[in-house]
Amino acid sequence: MKITGYRTLTAQQHWRRAIGDVNGHIVEAVTEVPIVIIETDAGIEGVGIGSHADLARLFPALDGEDPRGVAALFDRMLAQVFKSGHAGATYGGVATLDAALWDLKAKAAGEPLWRLLGGRDRFVPGYASGLDIALGDDDLAAFYAEFADRGFVAGKLKGGLDFDADLRRLGILADALAANTSRPGLMLDANESWQVKQAVRYVSALEEQVDLLWVEEPLRRWDAVGHARLSTAIRAAVATGENLTGVDQFKPFFEAGAPDVVQAGAIWGVSHMHRLALAAAARDLPISPVGYNANPAVAHVMTAVPNHLTTEVQATEFADGVHVDHEFADGGIVLSDEPGAGIRVDEAAIEGARRGNGWANPAGPHMRPVRAGLRVVLDGVER
Repeated sequence: MKITGYRTLTAQQHWRRAIGDVNGHIVEAVTEVPIVIIETDAGIEGVGIGSHADLARLFPALDGEDPRGVAALFDRMLAQVFKSGHAGATYGGVATLDAALWDLKAKAAGEPLWRLLGGRDRFVPGYASGLDIALGDDDLAAFYAEFADRGFVAGKLKGGLDFDADLRRLGILADALAANTSRPGLMLDANESWQVKQAVRYVSALEEQVDLLWVEEPLRRWDAVGHARLSTAIRAAVATGENLTGVDQFKPFFEAGAPDVVQAGAIWGVSHMHRLALAAAARDLPISPVGYNANPAVAHVMTAVPNHLTTEVQATEFADGVHVDHEFADGGIVLSDEPGAGIRVDEAAIEGARRGNGWANPAGPHMRPVRAGLRVVLDGVER
């Protein structure tokens, strides 16, 4: 079997709610969902979701190769961009091609991806995440109540700007999840908006009233020493890593003794997730994927590693024309039992459903505010 080409699609995720974080938000959000389909001379195709970055530069590393040699092909793609580097957006292209290759390999083997990777059980524990900083209290309660109805016992709040609002909203989240447990798992995601001492003061004050499971991305993504300092100053675990592009970028974090929960962005693909999980396991650290809906294939990896903690679930629906054969029940994800990653795309439906400008909205959370990390008070008012 040989790889003969690829094609790309762009679907749209209609969230039916505002999504965002401390950096900004999009009302009635619509985001782009890049899809890559790898073609072979055997007529089997692999589907990857994530990014279209640098595909033309990366594909020569795959062209004419047997797609079943996925691990070697992952390294071959990294070598293809050796001089310019694989970090940043380029890693998204590597990862999406990688996810498509794993889907293809599992289809060729006639097995679901989780089984091919060595998993025993297709259930993946998860937690609810509303990307919810712009939701009013009633909508916030309704979102987490929906996940509670599906058995979820943990949830993550977007915050970090307004202490009183975060305290109130964490209470709403806890009340919603209390349907299933008397001690729900509560996380707070500050999306790199603090300095070290801001984080210590903010989280310590919250911990006087709330039992936080973890605080996520409290500092800039590269601040390994700062994350380690914070970890020793608060009771909650420090979770970070979703924006590090490559297992190599975790080396200073491991050397510094941070983080407490190793996170990996789902957009960075299957091989990244698998390698990072094993690197974390060697240090007795748990791993937790972020953004499962952005790449459903990564959940399969979690069935086959020894240190999976929980996976972020942001919605129970996928982009128009993207059909994922996964269920959300019993507080997690029940993966497909069909060959591959359980992803099927309806190309005609994807094109027919396109409307609006999606993620291009400049007010969205992908733009960092000028004064982020430089506010004197964190009361939601100072600008």
